[in-house]
Amino acid sequence: MNSMEIFKQIPLYRYLAFCNESKNLEKTVLDCGAGGDSPPLSLFYSHGYRTTGIDMDLSQIEKANQFGLERGQSLNIHQGNMMNLEFEDELFSFVYSYNSIFHMMKDQVERSFLEMKRVTAKKGLLFVNFLTTNDFRVGDGIDLGNNQFQQYEDDVQVIHSYYEYGEADYLFKDMEVLYKEDRVLERIFEGQKIRQGFVDYILLKK
Repeated sequence: MNSMEIFKQIPLYRYLAFCNESKNLEKTVLDCGAGGDSPPLSLFYSHGYRTTGIDMDLSQIEKANQFGLERGQSLNIHQGNMMNLEFEDELFSFVYSYNSIFHMMKDQVERSFLEMKRVTAKKGLLFVNFLTTNDFRVGDGIDLGNNQFQQYEDDVQVIHSYYEYGEADYLFKDMEVLYKEDRVLERIFEGQKIRQGFVDYILLKK
């Protein structure tokens, strides 16, 4: 990999730093939602991690694995559903889902997170982030209740669930929150200024 390559999933650099500081854990990492043309698993691979990824979309999986192959990396990304991870308990030291878990209803988000926690080793670290109600898209599309909406993304209908700042905290009541950040960003997208809201967590499994 080109040492100057910069990945657009910037919050995962902080997560990688936390992972690198963890002691007595194998360098195994799982990405839930790993597809796409700039897969951050490549970043972890370049830091000596044994990588595994899942995604629902075969075309996005192909793009991600091709990205790795072009850099001499076997990222090991295949089709899977984070609501039913086909892995043994506590198999991975590090598990993350970046900009992915909120593309479903909130009850499905809970199931997915519990699966992510199940496959994380004791003393392992999880990263997860959620869209927040600070996002400019809240209220668009078909209202499914509880800040859940059916909306268009790249001309495809998808579910987006939006969370209040502390709404997801109940999921982590038996974990240690090492880092939490409420992010609001403004940027130009397709010629328009947009406002996006996220809340990021780095969590320790006790």
